[in-house]
Amino acid sequence: MLETLLSSSAGDSLTLTNSLAVLCSALLLGLFTSLVYIHTHKKQGYSAGFTVTMIMLPAIISIIILLIGNNVARAFSLAGAFSLIRFRSAPGEPKDIAYVLFTLAIGLACGMGYIVYAAMFAFILCAVMIILYYTDFANPKANAMQLKIVVPENLNFQGLFDDILNQYTDSWTMNRVKTKDFGTLFEVVYNINLKQGINQKSFLDELRCRNGNLNIALTCHQLDDKIYA
Repeated sequence: MLETLLSSSAGDSLTLTNSLAVLCSALLLGLFTSLVYIHTHKKQGYSAGFTVTMIMLPAIISIIILLIGNNVARAFSLAGAFSLIRFRSAPGEPKDIAYVLFTLAIGLACGMGYIVYAAMFAFILCAVMIILYYTDFANPKANAMQLKIVVPENLNFQGLFDDILNQYTDSWTMNRVKTKDFGTLFEVVYNINLKQGINQKSFLDELRCRNGNLNIALTCHQLDDKIYA
């Protein structure tokens, strides 16, 4: 039985037993991958639709592989049918694309009959994802942010905030300057790396005192969260 699962191709003999085994294994492995995705995305949040898609995608791919088998004409027919469908999705992170390719590979392996190999690859790759999540691999330690400050036209923005930025940040650069409200205001944009443990409210309060209490936006690059003052 184990040798059959490791070496046989389910597409060669489309039977009820093989079909159910392939479909159930694809669903279970897709569910396992989806649970790992949910666990590793608790902090930044996740889409419920995307997690459901990760469960269904391996099963769908495995069914397609079962239906095609070794029939070339059937493969071209299915390719033509799927070319009529337009898939639309919101742009996601590169890590989400990796999960999609991962579930596709699981579906392909299950559809071809390599169920044990599919399970082995799924467990290994999910273990790697969990290890990378808990070790914070490649996550920047600095608080990289974008700072937007609105300045009235009667103030010279050059060097106006340099001393405050030097006090509260490890490094900063002026990114761009543009006019607003028919030239009555300037919007100055900085890329900054905030120091660890600083009080963001005190930082914004000092900037507000300098720019006449106009709008200030502090944006986290990673999570795209904004703090307004």
